[in-house]
Order: sequence, then structure tokens, then C-alpha cells
Amino acid sequence: MPDAPTTALLAVNLGTPDAPTAPAVRRYLGEFLGDPRVVSIPGWLWKPLLHGVILPLRGPRSAEKYAQVWMPEGSPLSVYTARLAEGLQRALPQWRVAWAMRYGRPAMIQALDGLRDAGISRIVVLPLYPQYSTTTTASVRDVVERWRSANPQVAVEFIEEYAEDAAWVAAVAESIRAHWQREGRAERLMFSFHGLPQRVADAGDPYPRQCEASARAIATALGLADDEWLIGYQSRFGRERWLQPYAEPTLWALAESGVREFDVVCPGFATDCLETLEEVAMGFSHTLAERGARLRYIPCLNDAPAHAQALAALARSRA
Repeated sequence: MPDAPTTALLAVNLGTPDAPTAPAVRRYLGEFLGDPRVVSIPGWLWKPLLHGVILPLRGPRSAEKYAQVWMPEGSPLSVYTARLAEGLQRALPQWRVAWAMRYGRPAMIQALDGLRDAGISRIVVLPLYPQYSTTTTASVRDVVERWRSANPQVAVEFIEEYAEDAAWVAAVAESIRAHWQREGRAERLMFSFHGLPQRVADAGDPYPRQCEASARAIATALGLADDEWLIGYQSRFGRERWLQPYAEPTLWALAESGVREFDVVCPGFATDCLETLEEVAMGFSHTLAERGARLRYIPCLNDAPAHAQALAALARSRA
């Protein structure tokens, strides 16, 4: 029999509710929005507001949105992350591959404990965030560092970002080409990234620079001229200023100026989720249609073989 693997890859995605119901969404959002990396308001002020006002109001509304994108097997983010992990296992036959969520289940600590208990002596942790941010990647590292301090016998390595990784860029570019071959090519291609409060970027977070670098690398791989593509930031909430340009209003302005067709891709997301499916594919499409324009959403890489191969190569580079 072959030797049991001693090296593992742990792929970590953001997280998702267990069900498209208000109680499940409240539990998930309570953990997510309770992370000081995500919301930096002092806990004594934020937690009463979160649990007393925001979650009771937002839980039912978000549950309705999750219900619109829920798959027979579960949440799209969870389903595609599990399938991606299966692809990574095929690409890394000498390794053990596991997956976890930063918020929700399967929880990171339980996944790390399981790998340790299986005899793994070296773990490569890969947050499924191509672009680094203190609000996402650093939060995963927080958990990893706490676990590592209690488990010094296990060597742990951490992949910070892969915003310009050549194989990942090629995989995204090829997915866009395949979309164009099937659907035809729109007048503009937008790269839509999750937003971030401007104050976080002003404090030194490299996320917007890395988003711009990813978009330019993919556009270059596609041979696009500068006037054929653009960047936007989505998913903002609250009243403070977030990264600009804002994606949806930018599309509206272009539609009102006469642009009739848009392709939108979201290369900041490894897998499709509420923000890509409900917000972009459904929401952006609807508001653009009201303005006489058409949006065609290009899915995330999800469990595509090229995605698994690119991330496996990234993991192997740490060997």
C-alpha cells in the first residue's frame, strides 16, 4: 500500500449559512459581522447593534436572497468549494486535501484538528481569496496562527495571495474566451470585485492594487485594449465611502450613454455565491435591462479543472 500522506492542503473559503432560512442566516452573519477584521467598530458598541437591530432585520431579507440561488445540494459557495477540493485532490494525489470555511461550517479549527489527527505533519493553508485583504485573508491567518501556537508539532505554511499567478490568470482568461465562443462578445467587459471601505485602503490595505493588477493581467492575456474593459467594486453597504468606481452605477452610466451589452466577470471570487449570482447575475441584469442594456454574467472558475490545476501548482510551489 502507498504511504499515507504527510502533507495536506487546506482550502478555505469565506463561508455560508447552512440553509436559506432567517435563523441560519442570522447565525452565519452573527459570526461573520462579529469578526473585528470585518467590522472594526468597538465590540461594546457594535455587538448590541448587530444582535439587536441588524441581524433581526437583515436575516429574513438575506434568507430570501439565498433562497433564489440555493442549489439542490446546498449553498452554491459550499457546493462549489467541495467540488473544487475534489479536483484539488485529484491534482495532488500525494497530498491530503481538505476544505473549510472561515465562518460557518465546516469550521477551520475542526478541519485543522482533523488533519493533525490523521497524521499530517505539514499543512499548506490556501485562502480562496486571489487578492489579499486585511478583512479576509488576514482573518484566516488569525485562526491559523492561534491553532499553530497550540500545535507546534505541525508545520503550517500560508499562501497570502495569487492575484497575478500566471496559471490562475490563464484559467480566468480561458473561461472568458469560452464564454465569448458560446455567447458572443459584448461591447465592454467589466471586472467586478467585492468592495472595501475606502478608509481600510487608506490605512494601507493592498487589496485595491491587487484587484487592479489581476484585472490588467487578465485583460492582457485576452489581448484587450484599455477601452474594452473596466473595473468596478460591488457589495457595499452603509453610508461611508467605499472603493470606487462603484460597479452597478458605472454600468448604468455606460448604458445611458449608449452601450447596449456588457460581460461581467468576478475574479475576486473563487466560487460563485450570493454576491455573484443574486447581486450580479440577477440584480445587475435586472437594473441594466430597465435601461435598455443587456448583461451576460461569466461564472466564477468554481470547480473547473483549470482552476484546480492552477491552485494545485500554487500549493506545490510551496513544497
